[in-house]
Amino acid sequence: MQRDHLLVVDQGTTSTRAVVYDRQLRPVGQGQVEVLPSYPKPGWVEHDPEALVDWVGPMIVKALSDAGLTAARVSAIGITNQRETTIIWDRSTGKAIAPAIVWQDRRTADFCDRHRDRRAWIAERTGLVLDPYFSATKMAWLLDHCEGMRARAEVGELAAGTVDSLLVWHLTGGLKHVTDATNASRTLLMDLRTLAWADDLCLFFGVPTQILPQIVPSSSVVGQTRGLGYLPDGIPIAGIAGDQQASLVGQGCLVAGQAKCTYGTGAFLLAHTGSTPVASTRGLVTTLAATLGDGPAQYALEGSVFVAGAAVQWFRDGLKAVGAAPEINPLCEASDPSSEVLFVPALTGLGAPHWQPEARGTIFGLTRATSIADLARATLEGVAYQVADLIEAIDADLPNPLTDLRVDGGMARSDPFLKFQADLLGFPIKRSPNTESTALGAALLAGLGVGLWPSVEAAVELLQAGGQEILPSRDEAWRQASLGRWRHAVQTVKNHYLS
Repeated sequence: MQRDHLLVVDQGTTSTRAVVYDRQLRPVGQGQVEVLPSYPKPGWVEHDPEALVDWVGPMIVKALSDAGLTAARVSAIGITNQRETTIIWDRSTGKAIAPAIVWQDRRTADFCDRHRDRRAWIAERTGLVLDPYFSATKMAWLLDHCEGMRARAEVGELAAGTVDSLLVWHLTGGLKHVTDATNASRTLLMDLRTLAWADDLCLFFGVPTQILPQIVPSSSVVGQTRGLGYLPDGIPIAGIAGDQQASLVGQGCLVAGQAKCTYGTGAFLLAHTGSTPVASTRGLVTTLAATLGDGPAQYALEGSVFVAGAAVQWFRDGLKAVGAAPEINPLCEASDPSSEVLFVPALTGLGAPHWQPEARGTIFGLTRATSIADLARATLEGVAYQVADLIEAIDADLPNPLTDLRVDGGMARSDPFLKFQADLLGFPIKRSPNTESTALGAALLAGLGVGLWPSVEAAVELLQAGGQEILPSRDEAWRQASLGRWRHAVQTVKNHYLS
């Protein structure tokens, strides 16, 4: 029987998803379940590691059933994952020593603040900023706050990693402890140029090197399934990339100057810079882009907004203003156009380019006339304003400004949101025909890893063309006035939470 399909496990912040693709990279089956994080204390965000693993099997079974296929048709498995989320587990049992600390978590902000004098050194070595967002301080916190675990780590009894590492460990029956270079580049522990763990960084953060996974390419066979009840042994795992780098591939942004933004739980804007790492002067981070084939390492500039779709979730679940997320769109369109309600959605701090973990969400302009519809509009617009900040920073770092943007993710389905985003940016936005390009990128990486296509070019040609273009409709005077109000509001929030 021909092995001509690809199976992707997409473990995001709010769901576990499995997708089956055919040889032409068309999705033919899917299984998805909501797996939500918890919020045990203000600023803390956690996942149950067992839930992350336990739902993989049922979703794979559902996806294969939906596709009308057996696992015998699967040529390779791709993995894409929420990045920076950190787990430490027992090598002998595979059980986590504590809940996973999610990328949004801010509990290590004090450490980052105490060591602000090392920011330039860390940025030069890793391309990142010293912030609780990244994995290293999370690993150290777990070792220091779980009794006896640092000693166990130092004698090699524990394994640490991001979600991709946990999934590969599970899928291979504990035989492989690996992470790909895109995920490793988000830890603050990998040297940006050598693509290897750096002893001096590990020493600074207090992370024993023996608990870290092996760094592997994004597209290569790194292990095979073993000991699973829902898949046979021997299916190669051949593609791994952090969700945003996978999305960059899935959007077809493979050369310098192309950019995409994924609106998921957060919003993540990546601009490809080719084989040259570009150091940011405006609070962005330099990160690895997934490398296709045997060429040199590829890099990107990235700006991360911590709260995007999470703002809509808050509007739905926190305010209980709507029963389902899409209901925010007609509410937004029914709002008062003259309302000046402005929402800075810093619910878990401000990310790029501000990097102020202490900041919290703030609403400006409430009056007796303010309605729930006005708050709906302010929620969507607050996300768009944050992305405009990222575009401004990227334009300052690159030799040529961006002239278009490819978008995907849940919020990219919202017409009023994308119309406002295009108005703020002043250039066209292209909505991907694949609103979930993350899994698509992982499928392409996995297929290349097992030679499913004759070349990288042949694989890239399969990426679906088309997609809707959204054009701006407001003038430059409106744009500058709106951005001016936003900048003043953000500065007010930053000043308040610094006092």
